[in-house]
Amino acid sequence: MAPVPAHWDLAVVGAGPAGAATALGALHADPGLRVVLLDRADFPRDKPCGDGVAPHVLDLLAEVGVTGTVDDRVPVDRLRLGRGDLAAERRTARPAWVVPRRILDARLVDAAVAAGARLLRHRVHDLRHHPGAVVLDGKVSAAVVVGADGAHSAVRRALGRPRGPMALALRGYAPVAPGRCGAQVIEFGTRHQPSYAWSFDRGDGLANVGYGELLHADRPAPTRAQLFERFEALLPGAAEGGRHWIGHHLPLSTAHWHPPAGRVLLVGDAAGLVNPLTGEGIHHAVATGIAAGRAAAAALREGRPERAGQRYARATRRILLPHLRHTALAARLAGSARLVGAGLRASAADQRVFDDFVELGLARGRLTPAVALGLGRALLTPVRPHGRPQEST
Repeated sequence: MAPVPAHWDLAVVGAGPAGAATALGALHADPGLRVVLLDRADFPRDKPCGDGVAPHVLDLLAEVGVTGTVDDRVPVDRLRLGRGDLAAERRTARPAWVVPRRILDARLVDAAVAAGARLLRHRVHDLRHHPGAVVLDGKVSAAVVVGADGAHSAVRRALGRPRGPMALALRGYAPVAPGRCGAQVIEFGTRHQPSYAWSFDRGDGLANVGYGELLHADRPAPTRAQLFERFEALLPGAAEGGRHWIGHHLPLSTAHWHPPAGRVLLVGDAAGLVNPLTGEGIHHAVATGIAAGRAAAAALREGRPERAGQRYARATRRILLPHLRHTALAARLAGSARLVGAGLRASAADQRVFDDFVELGLARGRLTPAVALGLGRALLTPVRPHGRPQEST
């Protein structure tokens, strides 16, 4: 006779920010739940990412009792956006932090374990629906399962959910180049649209640096050498002395959000929730993770775990849908060099426009009236060849 699998109230596949946030959301709602986090790696471990942590993420974590996560890190409140001869550099309304995922993820896992979750090393390959439970690899049984296992999610594949648009990025760590200290720098591509290179100062002499671009079905993905070449063309010298280069896929969000119903939920990258404008994914990972944990706890409390997906869908549509529609539109507009230039000129001219673009790229922002007016003015203002607006006479 086969051994009876261990049974849990909630099994979370993947212990990155989305998975840890799921456990935290569930245990904050009901500390008595039996929650297991399953991950193929031991922590701490590296994870390719831009490492930017928006202040909105800290707001969400505070809601589930997690504070002090970045207290020993250096805040960054300066952001420079550029493309060719155009640039907009301003202070942000609230600082962000650049925290290597090796540090951030381990801290969030520790917080989830301290809240009562159990962390087990296990790579999930198979998911089966049984009466009253979901069974993973014939070993782990749970009333509710949350897939937080990233861009190539096994849980998403088991549900038969299609994969949406993807981007490809290359990330490394390098000494901060002169002129880029104390700032997050994004340089938009001029040839391969949409694309950008970045340099995010960690505050310890190193920067998270890299380059990413949207993948297109009608042309081959860029090679590693091509990614390096395009990175160097946009941010000369940023890769000098760089180490720990890793390529990774980013599953981009679209204007539509149709989470699965039932006992199996998807969060973060596994749900395809990476901002198509900036590649930011940590905010949506934490936001949807907490929402999934709360939905699972509520469904278990009423004795109807099969309604977890329904509860989660209602909550996340309120959180995400307006933002997803606006970022999808903004990402399409970003394919136009003329509109990107207008956005940069408008951001350089008006702090409100700059702040609204930052919100759109980092959290739950929208294309606001201030952005629309700023773009209109920038498009109607004649531009000199070197990119500076021409003063009207």
